[in-house]
Amino acid sequence: MASNQEILGPGDRPGIGRWIPLSFQHVFAMFGATVLVPLLTGLSTSTALFTAGTGTLIYILLTGAKVPTYLGSSFAFIPALVAIGKNPDMGPAYAMGGAICAGAFYCIVALIIRFAGRRWIDVALPPVVIGSVIIVIGMSLAPTAINEALYNAAGEYSLIYGSIALVTLIIAVVSTIFLKGFFNTLAILIGLIGGYLFTLIMGLFIPAYHIIDFTPVANARWFGLPFLQTDSAGRYFWLMPKFNLVAVLTFVIVSISTICEHLGDVLTTSKVVGKNFYEEPGLHRTLLGDGVATAWAALWGGPPNTTYGENIGVMAITKVYSVWVIGGAAVIAILLSFCQKFGALIQTIPTPVLGGICTLLYGLISSSGLRTIVESGIDYQDKRNLTISSIILVIGIGGGVLQFKIGQDFTFSLGSVALATVVGIILNLVIPGDKKSA
Repeated sequence: MASNQEILGPGDRPGIGRWIPLSFQHVFAMFGATVLVPLLTGLSTSTALFTAGTGTLIYILLTGAKVPTYLGSSFAFIPALVAIGKNPDMGPAYAMGGAICAGAFYCIVALIIRFAGRRWIDVALPPVVIGSVIIVIGMSLAPTAINEALYNAAGEYSLIYGSIALVTLIIAVVSTIFLKGFFNTLAILIGLIGGYLFTLIMGLFIPAYHIIDFTPVANARWFGLPFLQTDSAGRYFWLMPKFNLVAVLTFVIVSISTICEHLGDVLTTSKVVGKNFYEEPGLHRTLLGDGVATAWAALWGGPPNTTYGENIGVMAITKVYSVWVIGGAAVIAILLSFCQKFGALIQTIPTPVLGGICTLLYGLISSSGLRTIVESGIDYQDKRNLTISSIILVIGIGGGVLQFKIGQDFTFSLGSVALATVVGIILNLVIPGDKKSA
C-alpha cells in the first residue's frame, strides 16, 4: 500500500475504492484509439478490446510488473492491415500472419539488445529517420480520413457526410484545446460521442442524416466470445492466421517504425515515473513484452498492439504510476469485450464521424514526428539530413512502391511506410557525413 502521499509508485496498490475509478480512467483514455483501429481496418472491436487487455497483462508479466504501461491497437500498422487484409489475393488471415511475424521480430530485436546492447539502434535509426517515418505514417493515412469524411458508401461526394465530419472535428478540436486535466485525455472519445449524437439527433428531423442503424445491436447477443469472428450469415469462426512472404515482409518492415515508437514511449514513461526503465527491467524486456503481446493479439484476430501515449498522459496528470491500476484497466477491457451488444453498438458509429476524428488523429501522428525532429535538434542546413528526410517523405506520402514477380504466381510488393523506412535506413547508413548531426 502507498503512504498518505498523492503519488503512487509502480508497485503501490490503492484501496479498492480508488483502484476501480483509477483503472476506469485508463480505460477511457485508451478506448477511443483502441476501437478506432479495428473500425478502420474491418477487424472486430470486441477482439481488439480482448487482445489489448490480455496483451497488457502479458506485458506486465514479462516486465516483472515494474513498468506501468497500457497496450492498445497500433495506428502504425493500419496501412499494412488495409493493404494485406483487403487484398483479394490475401485477406485478413494473411494480415494476422504478418502481424505474428512482426511480434516475433520484436522478440529477435529484444534478444539482440539483451546480448549486444542498444547502441546499434541509434546508428541505424537516428531521429532524422524516426521523425520522418512517423510523419509518413500519419500523412499516408490522410486520404482515408478525407474519403470517410466527404464521400458516402457509393463513392459520391456528400454535404451531409461533410457536415457530420466537420461537427465531429470541431468538437474534438475544442476538447483538445480547451478541456483541462483528465478530460483533455478524452478529446478523441468526446469527439466520437459528440459526432455520434449530432448524427442521431439530426436523423430524427432530416431523413438524409438517418444513417445509424441499430438493427445489429438488437440482433446481437448480450454475451459471447470476443475472439470469434462472425461472417455475413452470422456464423462464428476463428480467424486462423496464414502466412506468405509479402505479408510477412510488409509487417516486419513496418515494425521497425513501431519499435521506434516503443523506444520513445518507454523513454517518456521513464521521465514521467522518475525511473530508468531502459535499465530496469531493461529495454530488452519491454520490447519482448510488446512483441509477445502483438503476436498474441494477431493469433486471436486482433490488431497489433503498441504502448499507449494516452495512458502515459493520464499518469502524468494523476501522478498514479501503479502497475496494479494498469492491470485493473486491462481486466475491465477484457470484461467489456465479452458483451456483444456493446461491440455491435460501436460498429454503428457512422463513417463520417470516423472521418472527422481521423482528420485530427492522423494529423497528430504526423505532428508527433515533427516534434521528434524539433526536440532532437536536427539541423536541416545539413544537406545530409535534408536529403534523407526529403526522400523518405516523397516515397512514403507519394505512394512509392517496389514490386516484382517471383515466379509466375507470386508478386513481391513493398510500398508506402515500409519502403520509406527501408530507404531511410539505407540512406542514413550510406550517405557520408557526421552521423552525430543526424
